[in-house]
Amino acid sequence: MNKGQSPEPLDFFIWTVEDVGMWLETINLGSYRQIFKENGVNGEYLEGMSMFTTEQILRFIRRCHMKWGDFITLCKELRRIKVACLKGEQKVRRPWWAPACLSTVFLKVAKSNRQSRVVSLKLEP
Repeated sequence: MNKGQSPEPLDFFIWTVEDVGMWLETINLGSYRQIFKENGVNGEYLEGMSMFTTEQILRFIRRCHMKWGDFITLCKELRRIKVACLKGEQKVRRPWWAPACLSTVFLKVAKSNRQSRVVSLKLEP
């Protein structure tokens, strides 16, 4: 991820804590940026939220001092990203961890098989 550049939605499950903070700013939840950072909320954590129990949701809301409305906004924005990924509406790019020499190979494979790129998103109806 380039500094100051918004993270790519397609790659949200590999976002760093800093990427999550920038995304919170773009969805008008920037007031939670510091508390998310302190709690280590990264993309993998956001992805796992779809599997949270009610008790885990309440614990997360208390730990991050979130208002219910803001938590609902967070969930709606995560769902929007997941749906866009599954529909193939997001731009495909090489992940930050892949070597540059594999860019062409990665993009070709990702474009031909988007479902495998987002298989872990656990989208619920």
